[in-house]
Amino acid sequence: MTDSLVFLHTLLARALVAFAAVLGIWGTYGYFRHAQVSGGFRSSYLIMAGLTAFQGLAGLAVFALGHPPGRILHVVYGIFAVIFLPGAYLYAHGGSKRREAVILAGAAWIVAIAYLRGISTG
Repeated sequence: MTDSLVFLHTLLARALVAFAAVLGIWGTYGYFRHAQVSGGFRSSYLIMAGLTAFQGLAGLAVFALGHPPGRILHVVYGIFAVIFLPGAYLYAHGGSKRREAVILAGAAWIVAIAYLRGISTG
């Protein structure tokens, strides 16, 4: 059981890095084209936020089953991502459409780095 959860946690971590990079590219491209954030981008961003929370729950289950992370910093990066993504989404809603694009694209890049750092601290 633990090996399956560790595998799921590792696989989802790698998928989230790719997902965040794709959203970062998509959002950056839209920003430089002076385009408004599309509904598809917003929904993909929210899916990433939800998958990040699921990733945290999977990590918590792995920890509860006796497989602690290599460093406590691993947990810090995970908590950061879970809190940061919805926070950036809510913050971006208050301004112009161009501001929303730059905040959400920037958030995707920042969280991609946090995912990579979380993986490296294992």
